Amino acid sequence: MSVRFESRHKPLLPLMSYMQRLAASTALGFALVLISLAVGMIGYHELESLSWLDAYTNASMLLSGMGPLTPPVTVAGKLFAGVYALYSGFAVLVIAGVVFAPVVHRALHAFHIDEDER
Repeated sequence: MSVRFESRHKPLLPLMSYMQRLAASTALGFALVLISLAVGMIGYHELESLSWLDAYTNASMLLSGMGPLTPPVTVAGKLFAGVYALYSGFAVLVIAGVVFAPVVHRALHAFHIDEDER
């Protein structure tokens, strides 16, 4: 999925097209959250033998930056938790960028349009 933003020489995108772009970027961000959460859940379930509910809780807490509720006990679980925590910190930044890119682009684009083009 490629999102191409209009250049500064093009007019501001119509509101309906902008809303569609915003919905698409929000859907992509939500999909990235779900994929990240699924990877974390599978890792905790398989490597730490946690129930699916506990695996969900740990993965969602790490993905949100809060830290796990159940500390890992196996070597593989500790390695996974460390890698997943590092990934989660990066993923939050990427997901926020994906979701808010249309908003920031529209604001910056509006500032660069000549007055006679509005």
